[in-house]
Amino acid sequence: MFDRVGGEAAPEHGRRMTRTKPSSITDARRGARLAAVQALYQMEISGGGVKSTVREYLDHRLGEDSETGPLETADVDFFRALVEGVVEEQALIDASIKLRLAKGWRLDRIDSIVRAAVRVATFELLRRADVPVAVVIDEYVGIVNAFFDGPEGGFTNGLLDRLARELNANDFRQLTS
Repeated sequence: MFDRVGGEAAPEHGRRMTRTKPSSITDARRGARLAAVQALYQMEISGGGVKSTVREYLDHRLGEDSETGPLETADVDFFRALVEGVVEEQALIDASIKLRLAKGWRLDRIDSIVRAAVRVATFELLRRADVPVAVVIDEYVGIVNAFFDGPEGGFTNGLLDRLARELNANDFRQLTS
């Protein structure tokens, strides 16, 4: 698969991501979100478990490596909470998404990267009241747009907007007033 990340080919499965230095908490959370989407994608493709996948990311992809220096910038606690939360609540998350899909669409019809992004975003909409709805939508649409040049970003935006309106009506009203 030749996905795009920031205008460059995405790393092949198992290869290290681009290394960046954090400039803020926002960057660390953005890195955690991207890593969570990649970890869920990896778990789906490989059939790996949550504990081993999280451990792999913590040991080899996020934080510091004594031999190579800084790895991908990410809030590791936030990353762990996202990945473990999605896995723990996947039945509820998937049911929430399925209810908002257009007639005739099935969850398994959505590209696996988009599906991973929408699942993590839905978890944040359901369980992370500390994160503004607009931030959730913007971050995950940005992640999807980093991988795809086509309509996937618009699809993700529409689906997350629908989810946000229905799941977090009060927060959404505050956001738009």
